[in-house]
Amino acid sequence: MVEIVWEFVVKEEARGQFELAYGPGGAWSKLFARCPGFRGTTLLRDTVNPRRYMAIELWDTLAQREQILVERKSEYSDLDAAFADWTETRTEAGIFRVLAEATVHPRGRTRRNKPGEARPRSRRTTR
Repeated sequence: MVEIVWEFVVKEEARGQFELAYGPGGAWSKLFARCPGFRGTTLLRDTVNPRRYMAIELWDTLAQREQILVERKSEYSDLDAAFADWTETRTEAGIFRVLAEATVHPRGRTRRNKPGEARPRSRRTTR
């Protein structure tokens, strides 16, 4: 899988429109929704600078994304032009290959029991 990462600085008055368009179910993800290899988008907003966003597109392969951009060039260009009015800057941060996925469990977190399963006995002893 590959992730294409974009950084945007959005005009203050356009933040709501930008979030709707790039967020879940927005125009950007709808453009690619039924395309082979497209796995979705993630939109992140900076906690320090609320006008700064990162948009991440997830694709099975870069070749699939490039093929879709050729096939839907007109639709993509129209949407891209509309969004350009909302941003001060747009920078492709890079194209990244997913090397590994992991789930991290916080230390000290107790394991949840399945329904009907007995709770594990504590290893602590009191004297």
